Amino acid sequence: MTEPAQVPGLPGNAALPDHIAALIGKAQYPETATFPVEMSYAYNTLSATENGNPLYWESDVADRLTHGMTMPVSTLSLWMRPHRWEPGATKEQVALKAHFDLKEQLDLPEAIMSDNTMILHEPVRPGDVISHHQVLRSISDIKTTKLGTGRFWVIDVEYHNQNRELVGVESYTGFGYRRTAPSASTTPSASEVNS
Repeated sequence: MTEPAQVPGLPGNAALPDHIAALIGKAQYPETATFPVEMSYAYNTLSATENGNPLYWESDVADRLTHGMTMPVSTLSLWMRPHRWEPGATKEQVALKAHFDLKEQLDLPEAIMSDNTMILHEPVRPGDVISHHQVLRSISDIKTTKLGTGRFWVIDVEYHNQNRELVGVESYTGFGYRRTAPSASTTPSASEVNS
């Protein structure tokens, strides 16, 4: 059996640093949206996806089915996405800060999101003010994929309304990695390059 390829800065048997392991299960980055939920966000999303569901367009249908207007479930993550720039900001604002922290602290410069799921609770309604926090649920051992060598992690974003009711949980699976150098067998020879 061949030993896994070693990637500079990422030994194959690297243990998870204690200060990062200590973050698992703890709420991080509690924030409240700087603007209330409004239907213009719903209409932009519905228009872009050509979603004609009368639940979101006709108030009488919404009154009958959901006791008032609600936001499309696909807009849940809008309430954790800061504007790229805000007055007083010293750097670009980013969503899912725990993800970017892990990339930096584990020295994994590349990353993808491989999975995203939502569990919905109370509906989000126009006028709600949504708060959220991030919870690091797990970090894998070092893995090697076609992309490179790194770690998978799962981060939940938990959303609450102004009444502290849970409105939803989004779960993101990310893979932070370093690209693996191509093996000698895949490196073209000088004659192939010059032909």
